Amino acid sequence: MAQTSLPPLYLASTSPYRRQLLAKLTPNFIAVKPETDETPKPAEDASTLVQRLARAKAQAVAATLKEGLVIGSDQVAVFNGQIIGKPHTRDNAIVQLTQFSGHNVTFLTGLALLNAATGNCQLTVEPFTVCFRHLTEAEIIAYVEREQPLDCAGSFKSEGLGISLFSALRGDDPNSLIGLPLIKLLHLLRNEGVNLLTTP
Repeated sequence: MAQTSLPPLYLASTSPYRRQLLAKLTPNFIAVKPETDETPKPAEDASTLVQRLARAKAQAVAATLKEGLVIGSDQVAVFNGQIIGKPHTRDNAIVQLTQFSGHNVTFLTGLALLNAATGNCQLTVEPFTVCFRHLTEAEIIAYVEREQPLDCAGSFKSEGLGISLFSALRGDDPNSLIGLPLIKLLHLLRNEGVNLLTTP
């Protein structure tokens, strides 16, 4: 049976991108910085990594609560079997985009929904593939200088001018590319009896 009111909802993230995505569904949530070590373990594959960190972020916040639903999310980009991180510098962003030109990059987003009262934790991984068109050096430099995507895995912002870099997008939910798969999140919330369409 669906909840008649929304239980406390927490986003275990300070990412402005994730906050903006969740705000499209409901204004009734609290964003909390999770204290987690995001260092990959030796030989840990990308799917395992994002699931572990999504759960760890949710658990870090849930540990401070008596009740509520906590959303944890983590994302990595994978190119040629290697995990690609955030560029942090202009030069690194240019190098990343030069490597991606004419190739595909897959983003894996781990999503956890943890019920702080019951301890029940739902976990899922949402893949999304970006197909880069063949880019010129001038295009890459111009893009990096205009949009400064230095804090974005893959060196682009798909919600902005980054769309100009692609030939195609492949996946179930474009929101997952920005950092929070909303279709899967809504499904996990319904599993907890929360339907944001009918819950005030």
